[in-house]
Amino acid sequence: MCFIVLIGAFAPRFALVLMAIFSDRISQAIDNWALSLAGFFFLPFTTFFYVLAWAPVRHVSGLGWFFVVFGFLLDLGNYSNSGAYATRRRRS
Repeated sequence: MCFIVLIGAFAPRFALVLMAIFSDRISQAIDNWALSLAGFFFLPFTTFFYVLAWAPVRHVSGLGWFFVVFGFLLDLGNYSNSGAYATRRRRS
């Protein structure tokens, strides 16, 4: 699991694929397959942190929500940074 967390810091989609292949944690954390697929494509960091923070008894609570929000902010930063980069490329 520690290896997947290290990979997830740089490549959350690859880490989610590894988690789907080698464990059933994603299907336990997210009941709807369409929601997990949308999270994989549109909010990979948020989905990755949610799956990591999810616990079978308590679900996501406490500090886990901090990491989920942090993942959402990382996703927003990726989208805004890619838009700014595209604007700079068009001006050059």
